[in-house]
Amino acid sequence: MSNQMITTHNDTIQMTLFPEVQEEKTPQKRKLAPTFKPYNNRQIQAIFDLEALIPIDHEARVVDEMVEAVPDEQLFSHYEGGGRAPYHPKMMLKIILYGYTQKVYSCRGIAKLTKENIPTMWLAAMQQPDFRTINEFRGNRMQYLIDELFETMIQKLIEENYITFENYFLDGTKIEADANKYSFVWKKATSKFEAKLKEKIHETIKHIHEITELETEENRKEMDQNKEIDEQDLTETAIVLEEKVKQLTEEIKKEKDPSVRKEKRKERSQIKKCVKQIQEDSIPRLAKYKEQNEIFGDRNSYSKTDKDATFMRMKEDHMKNGQLKPGYNVQMATENQFILFYTIHQRPTDTRCFIPHMEKLAATSLPMPKTVIADAGYGSEENYVYAVGDEKSSNSSSLFLMVRT
Repeated sequence: MSNQMITTHNDTIQMTLFPEVQEEKTPQKRKLAPTFKPYNNRQIQAIFDLEALIPIDHEARVVDEMVEAVPDEQLFSHYEGGGRAPYHPKMMLKIILYGYTQKVYSCRGIAKLTKENIPTMWLAAMQQPDFRTINEFRGNRMQYLIDELFETMIQKLIEENYITFENYFLDGTKIEADANKYSFVWKKATSKFEAKLKEKIHETIKHIHEITELETEENRKEMDQNKEIDEQDLTETAIVLEEKVKQLTEEIKKEKDPSVRKEKRKERSQIKKCVKQIQEDSIPRLAKYKEQNEIFGDRNSYSKTDKDATFMRMKEDHMKNGQLKPGYNVQMATENQFILFYTIHQRPTDTRCFIPHMEKLAATSLPMPKTVIADAGYGSEENYVYAVGDEKSSNSSSLFLMVRT
């Protein structure tokens, strides 16, 4: 019998072989209030050395060292004496170059870094040029400094034995211009419209001679040979026609015969129409086509919103239709992950960019490489002849062009 039941006064008591044992209550732990390190951002803080907050391997230290390597005379030569003292050019260069390393390219963003970013504050020595000052320095002064600054930094890398200029790895990439991709002007279309306009001008001048009866046998021969007519010729023709209109106006006033006056009015009306066509249509369009041809140069296209950009095929073709976009062909050479030299071209193919790139390199103070390594896009007879130092080339020394297939 494991259990015994005892009933007393309607109460039931259950007895077990293992009676319950009351557990002893453990004393509760004392509750502690949370504690924190002292914090009060309203208390005056003092930083005595900003440089101590910059890690040894920080990008700001690299920028500082490279800019300090530039001779002061090289920077001061772009400044004139007198007037209010400007910010130091080295300080301006440091904050702009460091902003670029942080992917901050706007003048307002760089100005903001000088107030909120500790490395920038150190580079600026706590000075805070506003965005207008940064924009003026970058737009007016830095464009004359950048090439000299780049060459000085490359010479510094050569002295530190980071690069040797023995192996020159050259390649090109197309960068899309910040221009409207639908504002194109094509050289083929311009030549077509210009030819039609000149044909129309010849017909107009021939019609003018027929009206005014001023055409001689010599003029007929010139018209038959399709003599080239420029803006000056049209302007002189318009002046002669205006004089003819004045003459006809005087004759109409003096003429008594109504039929003769009617004929002269008709002749004057036709001449006025030709003058208007020459002055308002032919001359402006000739000037426009002349300007377009000057912009074209040896190119086949350009953008109206960025006349230096040429329409070319980009690697990023999201529509998969080979759409041409305004851009530039940037030729860049590297060694040991350092950029040795760069040039910007308006030609879409790398083949035609090799010689201009090497010519610009030869015009600098940088040494010429011993071996140029490039892909098959640079392989052409003209480039090979240039590389071996042909007499036709302005490059006095020969180099080895290695084309990778």
